[in-house]
Amino acid sequence: MKKTKQTQKTKEILKKIRQIEIKTSRIVNDIFAGQYSSAFKGRGMEFSEIREYTFGDDIRNIDWNVTARTAKAHIKKFVEERELSVIIMLDTSRSLYFGSLDKLKTEVAAEIAAILAFSAIKNNDKVGLIMFSDKIEKFIAPKKGRQHILRLIREILYFEPDNARTSLKVAFDYLNQVMKRSSVVFMLSDFADTNYEKQIKITNKKHDLINIKITDMHEKKLPKVGYLTVRDNETGEIVTVNTSSRIFRKTFFANIERKEQDFEGFIKRNALQLVNVCTTDSYINELICFFRKRSGLR
Repeated sequence: MKKTKQTQKTKEILKKIRQIEIKTSRIVNDIFAGQYSSAFKGRGMEFSEIREYTFGDDIRNIDWNVTARTAKAHIKKFVEERELSVIIMLDTSRSLYFGSLDKLKTEVAAEIAAILAFSAIKNNDKVGLIMFSDKIEKFIAPKKGRQHILRLIREILYFEPDNARTSLKVAFDYLNQVMKRSSVVFMLSDFADTNYEKQIKITNKKHDLINIKITDMHEKKLPKVGYLTVRDNETGEIVTVNTSSRIFRKTFFANIERKEQDFEGFIKRNALQLVNVCTTDSYINELICFFRKRSGLR
């Protein structure tokens, strides 16, 4: 009986992975073709070879040492170093297990992660994964290939974190330790945390950091239903509040507005890249707008 249940669970997992592969691959092929490649350039120019000068070559590339030795003009040829390392950082804390309509924030995060991963390997880039709560839950080093991406998706969909809380500070510190070379980094989180400002600024200087903030519209709403018992997903704290209280409602909405203004102000002051995604809207449009802006298109 136990073996039968395990077999059934494995089939369900494989089916889910296949579904998300089909969905995200179609999006990548139909919508993001060329967008990703033009938005994320290689690290620079890499030396390729030395050859004889021909008419039309850039004289700034002449290798004078070889030219003097052979008595014929030679130039250095360079090619773009296209290959990148892409790191997907995924917040697995309990605050992402919230959703008011069709999807949880964590489900949207998983789909976006899959799209970014397939876009990367389509352009021959390596992809790695860091999943974190208030500790590093799992790290998978960057590699290429479809099978590697399917492994990442499997981990994203079915990984069960040990801890419920969030620490962006821990996540950024770990990234900067394990990734010595500059990488493209996608941070997928709701940013429901504090005291990570120093670490995110350091990361932004070292890497090409793109922050994707995932929210749900009902996080900003508070129905008038009288006394209501609520539980904090991360801390487990349970409190009873009067949702009809004018004072409580005023304080509730003021706190939300203050946090949003503080976050947006910090992003702007430090010129950080941010993509805002809501579970009830099309994240595809937001990603396309971001890629086009990165590419200098409108």
